[in-house]
This record gives sequence, structure tokens and C-alpha cells, in this order.
Amino acid sequence: MSKVVLVTGGTGLIGKAIETVIKEENPADERWVFVGSKDADLTDLAATRAMFVKHQPTHVVHLAAMVGGLFHNMSNNLDFFRKNMLINDNILLLSHELKVKKVVSCLSTCIFPDKTSYPIDETMIHNGPPHDSNFGYSHAKRMIDVLNRAYNQQYGDMFTSVVPCNVFGPHDNFVPGVSHVIPGMIHRLHELMFVKDPDQPQEGKVFSVYGTGKPLRQFIYSLDLAKLFIWVLREYDSVEPIILSVDESTEVSIAQLAESLAKAFEFKGKLEFDTTKADGQYKKTASNAKLRKHLPHFKFTDFDVAIKDTVQWYIENYEQARK
Repeated sequence: MSKVVLVTGGTGLIGKAIETVIKEENPADERWVFVGSKDADLTDLAATRAMFVKHQPTHVVHLAAMVGGLFHNMSNNLDFFRKNMLINDNILLLSHELKVKKVVSCLSTCIFPDKTSYPIDETMIHNGPPHDSNFGYSHAKRMIDVLNRAYNQQYGDMFTSVVPCNVFGPHDNFVPGVSHVIPGMIHRLHELMFVKDPDQPQEGKVFSVYGTGKPLRQFIYSLDLAKLFIWVLREYDSVEPIILSVDESTEVSIAQLAESLAKAFEFKGKLEFDTTKADGQYKKTASNAKLRKHLPHFKFTDFDVAIKDTVQWYIENYEQARK
């Protein structure tokens, strides 16, 4: 075995997708180890060190983070900042100490400046303060890029980062109040259709979409993102972050998302928009020009197909899903 790849946060949405792709690929020269929060408290340096010593990774995919959707972030900025700072510092320090050849860490498009021009690209990360709703999480994530550059400058370490757009797919977190927009809506629509008054005819039911439905988002299917992560680990050798996003032309509105979900669930009721709820940022369009320069022919899964697959997974795995 030439490579041992340790994946932190390996039981989450992206980790599970990478595991699925790797199982299909079955690479001969790589052993992949997926660890979750049950395996080690990554805010604790000693526990993190023990995990590194146990697995002796040559490569690390760092996905672990304290995460949450818009409404959860707004009320916990200090926790999001401190825990993520500790996790990231521990992972990169031990990767350096144990002479890990490469680390690929996961950033997020929500870390970009709130006041910015669009499309966003990789050079803009530190150009101004992030959106006020999640400044704790955003600043902690930005510091990964600072650490990567510093480790590279001082020691020549190959620590890099990727910036995915909004990710969705099987094994997502569907817990109300914590989840992101797609899993949150899947959970609520499923409850409305099958849990609340299951005998009431669907035609009379109304699904409430939070906000105006107008905000635009780029959504990437977790299995597509997993393939790109694996490509970055094997082929992309720069400390500069790289945005992993679908093409700008495939941006969808929250209203289009709601319609796609209704179709996937074969929901016969009505959709309406609850404009008393916050919209969040109107758009966060990210440019994938850098990715496209490297991988001009990469084919992303069609949005409606990916939504249908995710809904199908949720229905089939309802008992085990995080909700």
C-alpha cells in the first residue's frame, strides 16, 4: 500500500459520498480510513494525536467541522468559531508533525465576503467581512487557508483546500433547525405527506417554502463532489484554494428547488411561500473557471435526477437517516 488516506468527518454527507465512490473504484494502491466524531474528539489535541498515530496517514481529507444551517449559525457564532479553530489547528499541526504528504481541507462558499462582485472566485476569500449571520464559522474556515499558506511557506507542506458550493445527497443531515435548505425541505415535505394526517388527501395539503423562493443557489450532488475531491487529492498540487462548483448556468432558485422536490415526491398539494421567514443572501454565485481549466469535460449529474435519487434514498432509509 503506498497511500493511507485518512478522512475526518468521514461519516457525514461528503465522507459517505467519497466512501461510495472509492468502494466502486477499489484502488489498488490506496487504503482509505473514514473516521467520525465517535472515533476521536478533534478539538482535543491528545485524542487527535492518538488517532493519527493509530492510522499513520500519508494523506488527509479534512471534512470534520461543527456545521449548521442559517438559523443554527445565527445563534452560536462563538461556538462555531472556537470549535472549528481547534479542530483545524489540531489536524494541520499533526499532519505536519507526522509528515503527511498532502492535506485537502474543505471550505465553504458562505465564507466569502458579504459585499462582493459576482461570480466569486478563489482570489476573493479574504477581501472583506463575511455575512454577519455566520461570521464565527466563516472566519474559522478562512483560517484554514491562512494556515495552509503558512505551513507551505515555512515548511513546504502541501496543505490545500477546496470550496464546494451547496452540497446535497444521501446521508445528509435532515435534522430540523440544523439542516441546510435541501435536506430541511425534504424532511418537512416527507412529514407533511406521510407523517402529519396521513389520511388527509394530498390535494388539500399546503407545503410552506421558507422565504420568497427567489434566492439563487448552485447545488452540487455529493457523489459528483466526491469524484472531484478524489481528483484534487491525486492531481491538484497547489496550496491555492480551488472552487468545486457546478457551472454558473445551472444555478437554481429556491422556488425551482421546491418544484423539483414536489415532482420527486409526486406531491399533489400546493406550494406557498412564507415571506415572514428570512431569505439569507440573494445569491452566492461562484465561478468554476479554475476547475474547468483542469477538467473541461467533467459531467455533473442533472439536478432533477440528483434530487430524485436523494429523495429516494431518504424514503428508503427513513429510519436510519439523521432527522
